[in-house]
Amino acid sequence: MGKLTDVQLKAWVKAGAPIAGKADGGGLTFTLSKAGTAAWVLRYRYGGRQMEYSIGRYPDLPLSGARAIAADLRKRVQQGEDIAVVKQDKKAKAVAGKVKALMGADTVKALVDEWLERALQEPYRTRTANIFKHYVLPEIGALSPEHVKPFHIDHVLRQTVKAGAPTVANDLLRHLKRLFMYARKRQIVSDNPAQDFDLSDAGGKEVARSRVLGIAEIGKFLTAMKECETLGRDNELAFRLLLLLGVRKGEMVSAAWAEFDLDAGLWHLPADRSKTKPKITIPLPPLAVGWLRELEVRAAGYPWVFPARRIGSRRQGHISTDTLNAALSRVEHKLDPFTVHDLRRTVRTQLAALGVAPHIAERVLNHKVRGVEGIYDRHDYLEERRQALEQWAVMLENIEEGGQVVPLRRKKTG
Repeated sequence: MGKLTDVQLKAWVKAGAPIAGKADGGGLTFTLSKAGTAAWVLRYRYGGRQMEYSIGRYPDLPLSGARAIAADLRKRVQQGEDIAVVKQDKKAKAVAGKVKALMGADTVKALVDEWLERALQEPYRTRTANIFKHYVLPEIGALSPEHVKPFHIDHVLRQTVKAGAPTVANDLLRHLKRLFMYARKRQIVSDNPAQDFDLSDAGGKEVARSRVLGIAEIGKFLTAMKECETLGRDNELAFRLLLLLGVRKGEMVSAAWAEFDLDAGLWHLPADRSKTKPKITIPLPPLAVGWLRELEVRAAGYPWVFPARRIGSRRQGHISTDTLNAALSRVEHKLDPFTVHDLRRTVRTQLAALGVAPHIAERVLNHKVRGVEGIYDRHDYLEERRQALEQWAVMLENIEEGGQVVPLRRKKTG
């Protein structure tokens, strides 16, 4: 039988004097604050420490109700349950539920969509979306974000490596860490399940690639593209432009016609699509202008240089970088394996062979110039870059025609 009575409780509330604690027995305690708020608290010991658990307010929760709840809580403590931690977890889940309801992030797929839209810009958004579409969403896309555990992350990474994509697995790990960091900041999840993983759990430490196509290999590749019936003219022209201009494939596939002034031979790449962030004007040799005019006709009014023909399945409206990766695999060039990005390294190497000054060649590839030079030298070297690319265009034409290839060192740029 408890020590307190309803008559006492009502009298204390009416008097309004603060009460630090009046014990009813078994740890159930009545309190009254200076502001006049009466409440029930269960005082108990757990793990050798004195603990308190707020049960509810009086008179909303009467004496009989408080005793019943206290009895149940004492039983749970005796069974080894940390009732305070359980209560905190419930509160956290309730908050997360409200946040998810507001954001619509009730599944991993919904969370990914939200994160992609708010945290990433093109062309990285499209590439990252494709990675999640192929490797993450089929495995855990339907799960609630707070239900994703480290073993789910491990499974996704192992499946990606098993699929023969260790580099993608490394990229995916970085993306997953950022995704759940985004969710944790917004209290959608309480922990980041990817946080403790490193590259050894994904695709392993990456070794810098050094593959470069030589002159003879470039000729064989150009010939193989013309002879490949399944490549498609758009893809062939994309590879030709990459091999001529040295731009990043993400910048190329997401290019819009509004960025080009073909009459002036210029491509104005905006800052939000440039990896190095500042906008850049790319000079276009006549050879590139000719290919682009052909693509303009083939685009048939679409705003993109390389429109997605099945536009209903692609929100961005243009092809993805994966399209070029798949297209390259169809070209039977019979050369040592190389990637689309290796074409960019090839351009840089061949510009050096032409005698193009390093600071010009680096700017042709829109590399970020480091050190003091990058801070103080803000000149864009447009004409020097134009001259370098025109030299390289002549050399490419000679390679394809099978004529004698002589590096054009007479007009050294820079």
